[in-house]
Amino acid sequence: MRLGARLGFPLALGLAACSSEDRPSGGTAETATKLVFSAIPDQDETRLREKYAPVAAYLSERLGMPVEYLHSTSYEDTVEHFKNGDVQLAWFGGLSGVQARHAVDGARAIAMGAADAEFRSYFIAHRDAGVEPGESFPMSLAGKSFTFGSSGSTSGRLMPEHHIRVSTGKSPAEFFGMEAPNFSGSHDKTVELVESGQFQAGAVNYSVYDRRVEEGTTDPNVCRVVWTTPPYPDYNFTAHPSLGADKIAALKQAILDMKDENLLSAFPREKFIPCSNQDFEPIEELARELGFLR
Repeated sequence: MRLGARLGFPLALGLAACSSEDRPSGGTAETATKLVFSAIPDQDETRLREKYAPVAAYLSERLGMPVEYLHSTSYEDTVEHFKNGDVQLAWFGGLSGVQARHAVDGARAIAMGAADAEFRSYFIAHRDAGVEPGESFPMSLAGKSFTFGSSGSTSGRLMPEHHIRVSTGKSPAEFFGMEAPNFSGSHDKTVELVESGQFQAGAVNYSVYDRRVEEGTTDPNVCRVVWTTPPYPDYNFTAHPSLGADKIAALKQAILDMKDENLLSAFPREKFIPCSNQDFEPIEELARELGFLR
């Protein structure tokens, strides 16, 4: 049976406190003299550089080695940096993490936010689009102008496309009546495009939308949530095997010990919990089915 027909939510995630992957394969020799980390660019560059600088300083102190943040210009760029060994730690989404670990033998997901075990996407629509909020997938989105976020985003592309296909029996292009999918490039941009009326609807990371509403930058009466997806596993820290098992173990513990609200707000998460590659198997299966893994 195809995954789209059998994938149930909420997912039964194996988020055990002690993972069998705590000591990854790939050797134990620690050859790295500097750790470079990156993150998928789901917000603007200036904001990302400002919020990750304190994280780099914290990890440097905990690991006793220089730690630098390397900005990535796209989701695909982040994966390429990891594949090439330019970064040894990355804050990935569910899909980009799967793609990176698929490309680098021995790479391990080591930690995720507590909220990431049951992440969600919002389908949003402009109030004039004629789409009413409901508990079921909004079939009234048919024929509307629609934008995804980044083409490599779990919450802004993969999971929304999955639910469009399962709920309608059509591809996004067929359902929305367009030649090819539209991509805004980021979650913030998706919200801005829908709120301004340039697109009638879109799919977005729920936490970005909620943050914008809380900050007062988005009016929920104009840009409305019309449907919320079932939960799925998403953002995660993935470590490169070139660090060596001992350094990865120390890095994982440093992330799990991150308690300072200023550091946690960079992601933003209330706390981090252990995770392993196995927790993202549903995302990997779905990525294969929809052609996101090469």
